[in-house]
Amino acid sequence: MGKVKKLDKHTENFKKYRFLLSELVRKNIKLQYRDSMLGMFWTFLQPLLTTIVLVFVFNNVFGRSSKGVGNYTVYLLIGRLLYTFFTQSTKRAMRSIRSNSSMIKKVYVPKYIYPFSQVLSTFLTFLISLSVLVVVIAFFNITNNHPIHITWRIVYCIIPILILFVLSLGVGMFLATVCVFFRDMENLYDVITTLLFYATPIVYSMDRLNFDPNGWQLFVFKLNPLYGIIGMFRAAVIWGDDFVHYWDVKLMWYCIGCAVIALVIGMVSFYKSQDKFILHI
Repeated sequence: MGKVKKLDKHTENFKKYRFLLSELVRKNIKLQYRDSMLGMFWTFLQPLLTTIVLVFVFNNVFGRSSKGVGNYTVYLLIGRLLYTFFTQSTKRAMRSIRSNSSMIKKVYVPKYIYPFSQVLSTFLTFLISLSVLVVVIAFFNITNNHPIHITWRIVYCIIPILILFVLSLGVGMFLATVCVFFRDMENLYDVITTLLFYATPIVYSMDRLNFDPNGWQLFVFKLNPLYGIIGMFRAAVIWGDDFVHYWDVKLMWYCIGCAVIALVIGMVSFYKSQDKFILHI
């Protein structure tokens, strides 16, 4: 009964400050492009230019052909978009408490609002950046150069997107907590995200690594939830005709489990530590 009352209290508290949340999200998006002449257009242009460079380097210089991935440009762009959202949202959430220290010291606001607003604002810009994926697919289909056959199974993209949002929120809240007490976490996390980039099949295909399907190397790769999340998104977009072969149901449930566990750990650690933030910021 006590837990139910506490949950109702948190729900009412969230409703009370939902306007502040929307204002913080709007502010975060504006600040992101404050000094930019192109503004929100960078949300479209940045992933496009990055993908062009990566395609040139890995597909031409390093000889990474599109064999086994259908359309290498779309394959790479999907991985890049999802990875960028995860890293940007978690990094911004990690710095959210310290960057709003002056506000936290003066006015009472539920502290979870700050990391949550950072993840939510990054998520909105991520959804906008998906438009570049639509444009790139349309380009290849119109030119008939490695066209992508879109099927109704593209609706399954919603599943990995939601899983990634929950995972990012959980990791972001945990990092926001740790970063208050251990400021070197920012530098350490930069190293972790770099390792994560190479440990996730973004610029390469797992087929080219020639791992034993039952070997320990592939098992280790699959422990990374981004492996399954990006793989599910690609299965729905690139391999819609062979969706059943590429969509791993067990891996989907594993990713959901990782996201839920990350959210629980992030929320619990944040809730138990938030009263001490004022002493360290």
